[in-house]
Amino acid sequence: MASIKKRPDGQWRARYRDDAGKEHARHFARKIDGQRWLDEVTTAIGTGTYVSPKTARTTVTEWCETWLAGYATRRASTVRQAQVHVAQIVAEFGAMPLSAIRPSHVRSWTSRLRAEPLEASYVYALHARLAQIMADAVHDGIIPRSPCSRRTSPGAGKQRPYLASTEQVWALHDAMPEYLRAAILLGAFAGLRIAEACGLRVADVDFMRGVISPAVQYPAEELKTEISRTSVPIPASLALELAAHLQQHPGETLLTSPRGQLEPWRLERAIRKARGKVDDLPAGFRYHDLRHYLASLLIASGADVKTVQARLRHASAKTTLDTYGHLWPDRDESTRAAVDAVLQDRADSVRTKRAAR
Repeated sequence: MASIKKRPDGQWRARYRDDAGKEHARHFARKIDGQRWLDEVTTAIGTGTYVSPKTARTTVTEWCETWLAGYATRRASTVRQAQVHVAQIVAEFGAMPLSAIRPSHVRSWTSRLRAEPLEASYVYALHARLAQIMADAVHDGIIPRSPCSRRTSPGAGKQRPYLASTEQVWALHDAMPEYLRAAILLGAFAGLRIAEACGLRVADVDFMRGVISPAVQYPAEELKTEISRTSVPIPASLALELAAHLQQHPGETLLTSPRGQLEPWRLERAIRKARGKVDDLPAGFRYHDLRHYLASLLIASGADVKTVQARLRHASAKTTLDTYGHLWPDRDESTRAAVDAVLQDRADSVRTKRAAR
């Protein structure tokens, strides 16, 4: 129901009732402006993009509080990461109504973040979080459309893994405290992520068959994806090294510290301290870069992309290729040889025909 009527003071009063029966009205100096507003509202209702004026005034801060309350059902580490992202988003857009944010605002924000500078991957993650929050606002009927899209995305940037040599890996191993050396073996030769290594239970390692079956991550949370639970085959020599470590440092988890279960932050801190003792090891080298060493080792041994994907437990071969595609041997010479063989065969055939004449 919509109508427009002239008031005694000369203003035009346009009004309508929403689906809930609530009346909304605005006053205009000109009838044409009031009619335009009613037409816009009518169109929005008909297309399913209508948002009530009160709802449209919801600020980013208010919606983020509601959104985080619903997001709290996720694992604690996931929620903490979301809280960090939301703090950045609220600092930029907090007082603005959700409906006031435009794609240009989003692009300006990500550009400033890149100029600070922040890592491209982190800026990309912040944009993805904002897009997630805005998409949920659309789904909840608070805004008709999201200001985030592929056109506002800053791009993820390319991961540049630090590749250590075998000599550097062993030097890092020897520079670590004795009770942490097994952690280097798990990262460099089994490809475990830091939370997986710190959470690895003794029961998850079959020392006789040479199989590691990751099931939880630190402290005792389930792994995020099914592919992360893929069993990792290890050679007997590595199984013996891990068994010897367990004899020296018994516990429910394979990695322990003097205070009990080894925490990821303690292991990363030890890595930072030890890497300074290794020649030419980059200052930014982290525990995760041991996985990159394993990838380079497998590629150098002739493993194909599917094998590397399986050993690193990537969800898709695209992830493997995007990260390590440059490590596979250059195929220029093999393609030249293939084309040259065809041309040589053609030349030999022509010479044979001419000789036969």
